[in-house]
Amino acid sequence: MRRPPHALVAIATALTLTAAGAAGAHASDARPTPGAPGIGDPLLPLSGNGGYRVDHYTLDFDWRAPGAAFPATTTVKATATQALSRFDLDFAGNTLGRVTVDGTTATATREGDELVITPTRPLRKGRAFTVRVEYTADPTQQRHRDDAIETFGWIPTPDGTVIYPQPDGAKMIFPSNDHPRLRARTTVNITAADDLTALSNGTLTDKRPIAPGRTRWTYDSRQPVAGQLFQLAIGKYTLIDGPTTNGTRLRDAVPPDLVDPVEQYRSLTPRHLAWVESRLGPYPFDSYGLLVADTDLGVALETQSLSLIPKADLLGDKINAERNMVHELVHQWTGDSVAMERWSDLWLSEGHARYYERVYSEENGGANLEALMRDTYRQHDIWRRDTGAPAEPTEPNLFKRMRYDGSALVLYALRIEVGADTFARIERAWTSRFRGRAASTADYVHLASEVAHRDLAPFLNPWLYGAKTPPMPGHPDWTVDPA
Repeated sequence: MRRPPHALVAIATALTLTAAGAAGAHASDARPTPGAPGIGDPLLPLSGNGGYRVDHYTLDFDWRAPGAAFPATTTVKATATQALSRFDLDFAGNTLGRVTVDGTTATATREGDELVITPTRPLRKGRAFTVRVEYTADPTQQRHRDDAIETFGWIPTPDGTVIYPQPDGAKMIFPSNDHPRLRARTTVNITAADDLTALSNGTLTDKRPIAPGRTRWTYDSRQPVAGQLFQLAIGKYTLIDGPTTNGTRLRDAVPPDLVDPVEQYRSLTPRHLAWVESRLGPYPFDSYGLLVADTDLGVALETQSLSLIPKADLLGDKINAERNMVHELVHQWTGDSVAMERWSDLWLSEGHARYYERVYSEENGGANLEALMRDTYRQHDIWRRDTGAPAEPTEPNLFKRMRYDGSALVLYALRIEVGADTFARIERAWTSRFRGRAASTADYVHLASEVAHRDLAPFLNPWLYGAKTPPMPGHPDWTVDPA
């Protein structure tokens, strides 16, 4: 249809205004602004940083002696996701040295646990850039929590250190983008005395003399690593290669005087690996091993591909030793490979590890699962009142018992509700669909509903978020203690 002249003028005017507006918006988008000092996680709002994506970390540590500060350098290859006037790294380390962006000295200031870096020129959106931070690492630095974590950061051993970075302690080790869903590949160079062994995530790709009496070890992680799953260990270790299991290389690191005492349990890893793979699918990383820590640390940790196991866990009875080993191994699938979108999704990580640990234990002489779940059910309302529903923790209560036993109970209830076969399909779908990705509680509910061919939100949401514990399917006689 032909338009009258005045209509054409109106259209031309509108197009001109639209183009001008678009140009203005584009100019506004390109205006450099500061990157956010956190990614907005409600529980740890300053964890991670906004405005860029980390693609690779190269970490250089020049270890000296237990308890002694030592030189360190972190090189971050990143890509700007907005036009940046400045940006942050999470950093709570010791003395700060020179900071450069693309080889040019940048202005760097410290604001609490934030390292605020201002390059000499703004970074345009989409630009790849390299940050290099020189600093002094302090292997005595620790922090404490009043939950299952207890002490985290640098954990001393008689001749070196291991690290426990969960939940947000990676910033004590190296400048980073420290949130569970923010992961990047790492290259780790550790220089130490010739009589020491250095360990990190991934594969040992190089070992060579670097100076008289000094050896440099280099590790590369082909799969990205989150800060809370990073491991750096230095000390006297015997490296023990195990059999390759379904393509997974096994290598444990054990203090020499503990090799024989822990052998009977340590050697069970191939069996554990096969058991978990039969339920959750192929192991998601290139290698796996146990780092046996000669320390009084009371908590194990699922550092990626190299689980940190305190010596006491392997020097007691077989049932508890296997429980702890299976727990950390399951985390390689749930928590490491399938990462948490937010810290409130911790129930998915710890609940799965506790659930499968208990299932394995029952099958191998441990406590009866149903009896344990009934006792957990009885206490659930009290835990909800004191530490929040499974998917609604507060920061001080993040690693309380609800995220472990209380969250395993949710999976137990789901298995009864949908049946063992459907539950098994949900679990395999969870670890395969989100392999190498971050996922949320909503993602789990959606996937479970898809696999079960029914909307499971009305069933799962009260378990995950309700103030009161729902009835247990199939067990109308189970009761909860009044809260």
